[in-house]
Amino acid sequence: MKKTILTLTIILLIGQIMGQQPAAQKVLTKDERMAWWREARFGMFIHWGVYAIPAGIWNGREIGGIGEWIMNRGKIPVRDYMEMAKQFNPVKYDPDAWVQMAKDAGMKYIIITAKHHDGFALFKSEASKWNVVDHTIYGKDLLKPLAEACQRHGIKLGFYYSQAQDWVNPGGSAARKLTKEGWPNPDSVIIDAYTKEHNGHWDPAQETRTFAQYIDEVAVPQVRELLTNYGKVAVLWWDTPTGMTDEAATKLQALLALQPEIITNDRLKRPNFPGDHKTPEQRIPNLADLDGTDWETCMTMNNTWGYKSYDHNYKSPQTLIRNLIDIASKGGNFLLNVGPTAEGEFPPESVEILREIGKWMKVNGEAIYGTTASPWGLFDWGRCTKKTTKNGTTFYFSVFNWPQNGKLTIDNFTGKVTSAKLMATGATVKTSLTGKTLNISLPPSSPDPIATVIKVEVIGGKNK
Repeated sequence: MKKTILTLTIILLIGQIMGQQPAAQKVLTKDERMAWWREARFGMFIHWGVYAIPAGIWNGREIGGIGEWIMNRGKIPVRDYMEMAKQFNPVKYDPDAWVQMAKDAGMKYIIITAKHHDGFALFKSEASKWNVVDHTIYGKDLLKPLAEACQRHGIKLGFYYSQAQDWVNPGGSAARKLTKEGWPNPDSVIIDAYTKEHNGHWDPAQETRTFAQYIDEVAVPQVRELLTNYGKVAVLWWDTPTGMTDEAATKLQALLALQPEIITNDRLKRPNFPGDHKTPEQRIPNLADLDGTDWETCMTMNNTWGYKSYDHNYKSPQTLIRNLIDIASKGGNFLLNVGPTAEGEFPPESVEILREIGKWMKVNGEAIYGTTASPWGLFDWGRCTKKTTKNGTTFYFSVFNWPQNGKLTIDNFTGKVTSAKLMATGATVKTSLTGKTLNISLPPSSPDPIATVIKVEVIGGKNK
């Protein structure tokens, strides 16, 4: 009965919204909406906001945890945090440069934190003055020029929106974090008792409205602004539904009718609002975890999402490229994060990593874009991706560990090989078939120490 009522409510809300719009567009199927996303396989996540100013340090102390959570972890009072925002002045922000770096790295879409858990909007909002236009010296909308740059460069743009957690706009929820997770506060006993009693909140200013009021007065109108004022929005990326209700989620989901082609993730409100794809965070699922649902791993380059000045623990380009290959071989997407500085620049380590990924993708991107999962699972020497056309099947074998004997073997292989070559050099490699075992003869050394891709074209056969 609850599901029936929920469905009817969504239908009514969608009807109200669409009644205010021009003539209805064709309703796309999920497969039609997801087509570009499945083709893309690789995108950029951007976490940016006021938290880039303290950059992990508050009152001279390094605050534990990820950078964008510093307000919660450090239990920074609302007034102090809002005062800090007045310093936010990203004069070096160059959206064209950002988009070009993503494009050069081989990324096909960008998701940016339009509003994170601190409630600070990177756009002009009539629903809350707690935004970059009304509350900073910079005074300009950050999303409009990014949307325009994405359009110029042919990159899809999506918005991250924290629909439930909001630590500044009153009524927003707050995940409870113990003070020891941030710093050894001498008042930890008092603070922890307070947050337990007040559903994670640490400042009375956070509770001057109800959650329902927050949804109706801030979240719903801001999502409407995002889906109305920035052209075509490819993705709406919800996050951490702390305190979320089905009623609130229904109101937010109804707004998606403003963008009929939009894709959403699974974080609006579980389990009744599954969205279009799952979002494993900081991990790549095992094959046993996959159930046929579209999925996207989101991951940081270092340890944190938002900029943290002292976090230099960056993953190597090799690790990230191999992660991308591993994800594609399992049929998923890779959303790789950058945390810009308060001035609006990508950290130099991130720039260099993107450059190195781009070099590999320029040669081997074909082995990622538009591919599907390997029919053989995982190999101890690397991974496989697959493309099927009316003319046959192409397999891309990415070799991480070069065989000492110069031989690769793939069991349970059927069909006829028509071409086999190294993508790094274009050189042809010899293949032979022994029963249902494909044998590939390789040169003595790998032409690409990160991952050498062998492109094998096949006609016939049923490789499953």
